Amino acid sequence: MRNIIALAIGLALLLATPGLAGAQPYPYPRPLRSQKAVEVVIARAVSQVGVPFSYGGGDVNGPTRGSGPAANAIGLDPQGRVVGLDPALDTVGFDASGLMVYAFAGAGIKLPRSSGEQYKVGRKIPPNLALPGDLIFYGPNGTQSVALFIGNGRMVEVGENGVTISPVRFNNMAPYLIRIIE
Repeated sequence: MRNIIALAIGLALLLATPGLAGAQPYPYPRPLRSQKAVEVVIARAVSQVGVPFSYGGGDVNGPTRGSGPAANAIGLDPQGRVVGLDPALDTVGFDASGLMVYAFAGAGIKLPRSSGEQYKVGRKIPPNLALPGDLIFYGPNGTQSVALFIGNGRMVEVGENGVTISPVRFNNMAPYLIRIIE
């Protein structure tokens, strides 16, 4: 009997509360967006400021020795010295997509390894609706580079000088940012 009375009171309150039963969905961003996950991703990326650039470097565990097509160009010169070794391959560090893989792994999110593939996941967001934690891409279909928007017109990126925080660059930016954390 108590359960029936409680149910009746609950239904009466639901119907009597104006706008509650017929409320429209919240405009984006939805209130369910995990602010904690965004904070973890940003903190992991920012914690790597100063780590050097390494082509193909970085994974879910942090900076790694580089890899890539230049690794196959190693040989010996006539004096027996190693040549063709790209210093960015022999360095423990990150490239842009490797840093994003590392940062998002902290929130339990597995990203593809290349920026072009990262551009294909998540939700496309126009730049004027950017929120901290969104990915900024450069080049056609995001194939040249990726950075993490951290708010206030700043981003964490990996360039020749390693991991840095810099102002968002609009030159060569892909038309959309990608939102991974909803």
